[in-house]
Amino acid sequence: MRRLAIVSGNGQSSPRASTVVIVTIAIVPEYSLAAILASAEIERFYSGLSVLASSAADGRRCAALAAFGALDLMLDEDLMRRAQEPERTPSLSWAGREAFAVSLAELRETVLSLEGLSVYACSASVETMLLPEGAVERLAGVMSTPRFLRETSGVPLLHV
Repeated sequence: MRRLAIVSGNGQSSPRASTVVIVTIAIVPEYSLAAILASAEIERFYSGLSVLASSAADGRRCAALAAFGALDLMLDEDLMRRAQEPERTPSLSWAGREAFAVSLAELRETVLSLEGLSVYACSASVETMLLPEGAVERLAGVMSTPRFLRETSGVPLLHV
């Protein structure tokens, strides 16, 4: 908070403050929810995406950093097949796997298309994983974890 005076008067030798203004600069975080998605467990990945999508659909700006296993899932062109593998989704019934796989693929597409949700690829993951060229083009960009934490400082952080 700064106090500023609007000065008026006769010359510089005898100015007087006729109006005092108080200026408050509030720094409002750009996001209301941040998430670091790192797990390669498909059910946890689904839960993290679901929280982000629900929050963004309610008008809250959200940011996610997809790292390692979660980045692999985020970019997987055959995600539906992976979600139907019994060893990848052990808690689901045979009948439930297909519905889950379809729902997961749709949820991922929703997350990537929501206006109020920015998904970034973790720079360390991009540097160390074997990703095809242009793999992260659908994401909002590539960002380091320290920068992500600075840019989302002060908002609730979800780690999945």
